[in-house]
Amino acid sequence: MAQQKSENRIVPEGRRKTVPTLGVERLGGGRAVPVKGEDQQLKLSFATAENPRAARGAAGEAGVDPSAPKTRKVPKAKDKQSVTGPARMEEVVEGLIEAFDKVAANKGAPGPDGQSIKWVRAHLPEVLAKLGQSLLRETYQPGDIRRVWIPKGGGKGQRGLGIPNVVDRIVQEAVRRVLEPVYEPEFHPSSHGFRPGRGCQTAIAEAKGYVEEGLEVVVDIDLERFFDRVHHQRLMSKLAKRVEDRRVLSLIGRMLKAAVVLPEGVKVATEEGVPQGGPLSPLLSNIVLDELDWELAKRGHRFVRYADDSNIYVGSERAGRRVMESVERFISSRLRLKINVAKSAVARPETRHFLGYRLHRKEDGRVEILLSERSVKRLRERIRELTPRSRGESLKAIIRTVNGYLLGWLGHFRVCTQGIEWVVSSVDAHIRRRLRAIVLKHWKRKRTIARRLIRLGVKPRTAWRRVYEGRKSLWTLSHDPAVDRGLRNAYFAERGLVSLRERFKDIWAAIGAPVQLALALVPARS
Repeated sequence: MAQQKSENRIVPEGRRKTVPTLGVERLGGGRAVPVKGEDQQLKLSFATAENPRAARGAAGEAGVDPSAPKTRKVPKAKDKQSVTGPARMEEVVEGLIEAFDKVAANKGAPGPDGQSIKWVRAHLPEVLAKLGQSLLRETYQPGDIRRVWIPKGGGKGQRGLGIPNVVDRIVQEAVRRVLEPVYEPEFHPSSHGFRPGRGCQTAIAEAKGYVEEGLEVVVDIDLERFFDRVHHQRLMSKLAKRVEDRRVLSLIGRMLKAAVVLPEGVKVATEEGVPQGGPLSPLLSNIVLDELDWELAKRGHRFVRYADDSNIYVGSERAGRRVMESVERFISSRLRLKINVAKSAVARPETRHFLGYRLHRKEDGRVEILLSERSVKRLRERIRELTPRSRGESLKAIIRTVNGYLLGWLGHFRVCTQGIEWVVSSVDAHIRRRLRAIVLKHWKRKRTIARRLIRLGVKPRTAWRRVYEGRKSLWTLSHDPAVDRGLRNAYFAERGLVSLRERFKDIWAAIGAPVQLALALVPARS
């Protein structure tokens, strides 16, 4: 149908275009906007929307005539002189000194720029002054992130870690300290990863309570490459709901887009994900997965989440399979993430590895917190790495190194119950045997070994016969009855060797019986 034109049309006053817009029929003298120009404006990225100058430049490149008359805009209220809501850029700048102290305490490695914590400490006043000015002026640009690969806990594959520059880690830590008070009160109480006052022990204690209630089937959900697949746009939209200062939002957006430098020197652009290794990444991951937590609570599920590992406890395998299917649909369609099918399953709690533990319900209804097979295997492997016979160190130095690892391990697994007594006893025996082999290596000759055993109380005839009988390796000789009698358990205890069994017995005696840690519950969201 042909366009009908008014015979008495009203022509707007003022300047008019001298050159007609190509491809567009002009109606009544108003300014026409090409369809392609409208598409360009609707598809502005987050960075472009935050930078109006760049947006005008992009419009010029798209073919819009810069000399065209500007349309009259509706008057808007003037912006406030300063942002008064939570998480302001001024708070970030004020916390830079405390942020550096935290970063320095972690003793991290240098980033791609090669600047160490020691160097930054030596130039701290100058570095923080320039850093604060660039943050307030919005001229700060995060540096690249160095990618390193470490073996996964299960021994299969490698995990990629991102190491930002020390200066960038200071900024991330300062932002985290400002954002955490805003989001922490809103997180679900069943989320335990990277939160103040919570950890693996509180997570396993809550899971133990669910199994005690009779929920003996667990839906074990592991997200595939979660930190590499976080959707930036969804994350930024969630942050914008609580953070009023657009400068902070723009800063986080630039951090997410920081390029990654691979070990071979190749630089890769970042389109999605949060680098696992920066101070801000754990908090951002909890912000993303908080939506999953409240969705599970809304459905009435009993669950425990630590980072990207979630365990949902149900009463039957049939219910578990149904929950797995529905939760998988929610994660893929709503969160735009993917479940790791190989690591996720519906099974009994005693067969699943959760934070290094497994839960076993006994016939009398009591639930024991045990070590998973993976944890026991990793413990033995680490002991083997710390006690090589070829290491040229004294016995005292080796025991000091082993004790450091055992005390850290004990701090993580201290909530285990008495069902692990046999396991830790066998580990203690394994450590002592490896130390005996090291002592025999230090003594070198068979003649010296026999004489030392005699000094330690072994009968001379037995010592000479057992040492020279047959061709025995040092490892075989380390478990010989004569060596066990001479290098008895007390020999290593006197030299300060930590015994896991004795430490656990002290813990069990102090508490009488394992007690579930009390967690404060918050009402569900309306």
